[in-house]
Amino acid sequence: MNGDPRGAAPAAAVARPGDQAAGRAAATVRRDIQALAAYSVGHAEGGIKLDAMENPYDLPEAVRDAVAAAVRATALNRYPADPAALRQAVRQAFDVPAGAGLLFGNGSDELIHLIVQACCEPGDVVLAPAPSFVIFEMAARYNHARYVGVPLTAGLELDLPAMLAAIAAHRPKVIFLALPNNPTGGLWPAADVQAILDAAPGLVVIDEAYQPFADHTWMPRAATLPNAVVLRTVSKLGLAGLRFGYLAGPPAWIGEFDKVRPPYNVDVLTEAVLLAVLRHKDVLDGQAARLRADREPLARALAELPGATVHPSAANFLLVRFSGELGADAVHQALKSRKIWVRAFGDGDALLKNCLRISIGTPAENAALLAALREILGRAPARASA
Repeated sequence: MNGDPRGAAPAAAVARPGDQAAGRAAATVRRDIQALAAYSVGHAEGGIKLDAMENPYDLPEAVRDAVAAAVRATALNRYPADPAALRQAVRQAFDVPAGAGLLFGNGSDELIHLIVQACCEPGDVVLAPAPSFVIFEMAARYNHARYVGVPLTAGLELDLPAMLAAIAAHRPKVIFLALPNNPTGGLWPAADVQAILDAAPGLVVIDEAYQPFADHTWMPRAATLPNAVVLRTVSKLGLAGLRFGYLAGPPAWIGEFDKVRPPYNVDVLTEAVLLAVLRHKDVLDGQAARLRADREPLARALAELPGATVHPSAANFLLVRFSGELGADAVHQALKSRKIWVRAFGDGDALLKNCLRISIGTPAENAALLAALREILGRAPARASA
């Protein structure tokens, strides 16, 4: 007999590599992680993409040429150096106070994780209004903190008494406030935010991802608020593919967060491209102004649809509730069949039942959306709208 005299094992007894890996993973990966679903990123090529709050306008050719020149001149064989020039450019472009510290991240998502890592022992509480940006809860769970979501009112406004009661009961290490809020679009009153700042025992993170579309900012106070930092991203301005966020606040806070920042978390291409684009920030500001101007006409036109309720928004999107014969899921599928993508919430937060989140697009995209919705919901336009 050739080979092993003991003979080959029966085929059924040989575990396949995939099965072995699955077993090892199940025995090794944290149980709470195994119970979660990965963050899903959709694809919407060849249609109208109104599902991710992106700026729908391309950069002008001259700015693209400047970006190409900056990339061509970048040394890819070297690690990123100290980003002193980028810090100065960000301060100037976004009016960051001179006394505030600055920390950069691979998108604002990374900075949210760094804040929770630096502040929270296992079991410490991270608190936020709910629904809000999903990464707040994800960062808490991934970093062994306990997430407490305080429901908004039935009208999707901040419930300040409930927030203050939750702060007193849970003594959160970190409170996240998205201003304006995603996915509702609301901009909480400054007096309510100040009341939360006064009550918070730890840190308040004021997430201003959508500030370019709002009429208020906490950035001027970023250096002087003792228990708060201001978080921003360039994604909504038209640079979503760049993955760059920045955190401004008192140096005492920023210095602690810098200790848990991965080395070289902002790569040389991101730095080069951002420096090139920020020299033309007036282009980005003009695009944001155009989206702001188109927001109210689109909101009025959507509100004319049968069974549609449009929630007030200070962001570059609108949250619309459909309470007619067709619910949000049916409307979502009908739009999808026409290659128009918007954000649906399915069986998620009960407060978002029958809601769709719709990004503001170009005038042509907005018109196509409205035409499709009128067809789906069976109403011709009463008058010319956005």
